[in-house]
Amino acid sequence: MPDVAQQAHDIHDQLPADADVAPDEIEARLDTLVNEYKVPMQEARRSVISTYLDETGTDRDDLQSDNQEVDLVDIDEPDQWVNLTAKVVELWEPRSEAIGQVGLLGDETGTIKFTAWAKSDLPELHEGRVYRLGNVVTDEYQGRYSVKLNRTTTVEEVDLEIEVGDNAIDVEGALVDIQSGSGLIKRCPEEDCTRVLQNGRCSEHGEGEGEFDLRIKGVLDDGDTVQEVLFNREATEELTGITLEEAKERAMDALDTSVVGDEMRERTLGHYYRVSGPVMGRYLLANEFEELDDYPPHEELLIRARSV
Repeated sequence: MPDVAQQAHDIHDQLPADADVAPDEIEARLDTLVNEYKVPMQEARRSVISTYLDETGTDRDDLQSDNQEVDLVDIDEPDQWVNLTAKVVELWEPRSEAIGQVGLLGDETGTIKFTAWAKSDLPELHEGRVYRLGNVVTDEYQGRYSVKLNRTTTVEEVDLEIEVGDNAIDVEGALVDIQSGSGLIKRCPEEDCTRVLQNGRCSEHGEGEGEFDLRIKGVLDDGDTVQEVLFNREATEELTGITLEEAKERAMDALDTSVVGDEMRERTLGHYYRVSGPVMGRYLLANEFEELDDYPPHEELLIRARSV
């Protein structure tokens, strides 16, 4: 990760010229967040950028960038500006008038969801064709990464053949850890924002009431390697037997949301699972899973779990 000064210069280069913000001022804000308040760098970047966009009345789509072209499998962070060359694998029916097109892009390394905003007035994409897409922004929801096309995105159809890859894998192992940020969580209520609230605050939209959701960020250990696994709400309900409504009731009774994660740990840690799904960044997304009977002795699993 580049240092604070380099990050500040990168942010300065992204802001439009009429923002009239000095790199030193950006660096000072970043330094306060990162070194004084211990905010993670990526979250601090988003917060500082959002602050200047609000102060200058600048639309996020007007941010400038000098992007690198990336493979879809390498997209593992939200709010990154990138270029892609990908095939339109499938188009879906938009669920909102604000969305112009939505569907699935693919390259040799895998697939990813894309959304093109109606207000962006972009050229229409067609299934089966390959496009070079410049200046798209990455997004994340429950560990599933996607890209958004905005009014600064460039669209160029190219005469290429792309054999779309499949990045799905199967993993078997003991669930030896459930990471922080699991259980009953709250997400930003703003339209098209799915970020998890930290201390009641969205890194982009600030404080908000939030909407409840469930997830598990777990670690599977097969004895040789570990794989981080992400269960969305539906998979978490099936894995733990705890529905979202039941989780909210438990948290309300205890006046503490952490009791939900604690109960989930009691029900699942040390159990052996086979999990299938695509890998996005560091996480395997649990599309399918089953509990297995042939797992190592319980004592061995507990020792392994304590070591994580």
